Amino acid sequence: MTSLANDLRIACQRVSRRVRFESSAELPPHHVSALSNLRRRPLTPGELAEAERVSAPSMTKTVNCLVDKGLIARVDHPDDGRCKVLNLTVEGGAALDRIAAARDDWMVRQLDGLTKGERALLREATDLLNRVLGE
Repeated sequence: MTSLANDLRIACQRVSRRVRFESSAELPPHHVSALSNLRRRPLTPGELAEAERVSAPSMTKTVNCLVDKGLIARVDHPDDGRCKVLNLTVEGGAALDRIAAARDDWMVRQLDGLTKGERALLREATDLLNRVLGE
């Protein structure tokens, strides 16, 4: 069982890494991750740093870059005038959509070389992984 767990963990990491980096021409992966968090809901810079598991100074650099590119906007916090909230802009949402499409295109190219049976097996494995992960 330990061998299967190890092999599965490594395979999932490799797939995740390849998908992220095959579509990183537009934005680096850590910018995409920050934008994805903000697509779910607006966050303060501190909340975003916590969600991304990075330091506040590191997140400040990321936020400044994304603001400069027009992908996110700083707005006043509704309850705390000393604080700002980060919102995904229309341009930021469009960038995420383009990146998701590029990732899907890359994955489709990888799946094209498989037989119908192999693709069906991957469908079953995907469903099983989602069940294991509780999703």
